[in-house]
Amino acid sequence: MAQMASGRNSLEVTNRGSAPTARRPGLRRGSNLTHVADFNHSVVLDAIRRSRAGVSRAELTAGTGLAAQTVSDICQRLLDQGLIAETGTSSTGLGRPRRTLELVPGSRHALGLHIDPATITYVLLDLGGSLVAHASHETRVTTEPDRILAEMSRSLDDLITRSGVDATSIVGLGIASPGPIDTEGGIVVDPPHLPGWHRVKLRDRLGEATGLPVVLDKDVTAAAVAERWAGAAVGASDFALLYLGTGVGVGIVTDDIVVRGHSGNAGDIGHLIVDVDGPPCPCGQRGCLGVTVSPLTLAREAEAAGVLGASPDEDNWMGAIRRFSLVCRAADDGDERALAILHRCARRLARAIATVADLTDANLFVVGGPAWEPAARHYLPTLESQVSAQFVMRDIHDVRVVGTSLGADVGALGAASLVLDGTFAARPSALLLG
Repeated sequence: MAQMASGRNSLEVTNRGSAPTARRPGLRRGSNLTHVADFNHSVVLDAIRRSRAGVSRAELTAGTGLAAQTVSDICQRLLDQGLIAETGTSSTGLGRPRRTLELVPGSRHALGLHIDPATITYVLLDLGGSLVAHASHETRVTTEPDRILAEMSRSLDDLITRSGVDATSIVGLGIASPGPIDTEGGIVVDPPHLPGWHRVKLRDRLGEATGLPVVLDKDVTAAAVAERWAGAAVGASDFALLYLGTGVGVGIVTDDIVVRGHSGNAGDIGHLIVDVDGPPCPCGQRGCLGVTVSPLTLAREAEAAGVLGASPDEDNWMGAIRRFSLVCRAADDGDERALAILHRCARRLARAIATVADLTDANLFVVGGPAWEPAARHYLPTLESQVSAQFVMRDIHDVRVVGTSLGADVGALGAASLVLDGTFAARPSALLLG
């Protein structure tokens, strides 16, 4: 698989999506002409990507504020690289018809890998963010990460082979992992529910196995990037994403910048108390968000209420997801006991969302993940009404709550989006030196 790294038209994953490098407090970083040129290149490509019907050079000049010659030069480079194509002409009624430029989605691809205590998911996306190939398997119950790493490498190889894409078009591999992570070292640091994963050098190990540039980020951060790249938050500069899986977390984007925090581990809200009478948490408190909305907890509540019978795999994370889906199915069929469980959970989620919305002043909240999909129709009405009622700034602006448009695999899609976003998107941080 190492041969995949060759011949990718000199495109590499940059550090735009990673945590900032350390620098002396109080000092600002500058830019140089190379960084400005790269930024302008990304601005033009981003504008073409977002234009579904195509866009002319004149429209790009007006929209980006760049000089006409600069736009023309950048477009020629993008054409030479095969990232865009001239697909037709448009007429304004004056002068010659303008040539329309569109993205060539199949010109580049990105791999994504999401590690979850229940499932490991693999995806291949094209430059437009569309899914080309997908695979998943239950997370192996083992304290030997080496075995899982070998399986990951084989699965990525198989995915590429099945997809039929030219391996040289793959610009990188993104990994979405539960936290905590060491972003500078590319290390997964003792994640909950993954025994034996002590300071695993995941980024470097998979980089060696695949021959690709690799970027590692928290799963909730990756999911937020996916929503911005091709999901419900396209075009939004301020939003948050609540991820519901075996764990819970929030990815935050403010002023079009992904908030990662000092160590790249922002977004851990599992111990936010949302129900003082809720179940006990291992941290010693009661009613923490992570435990109160966990599929495992909800399945146990369903057992106590008589919705589900006892199960031998009730402590298994994949089993918990399946049993939670059965609770949602019972609610779909009108079971009042199941409905009560889901409505109580929705109220807990609403408190968490309102709190994060107050902290960030976001006007959009996207909710997604494997524990969202089966319950969405029961959760969403409560979230919409209660978040609006609890939001402190409601007299100034609304906060919309929507479900992801990317499905249950938003974490894996986010992993691949980290590569696309870091390589091709226009980010102000790309102008900074260092």
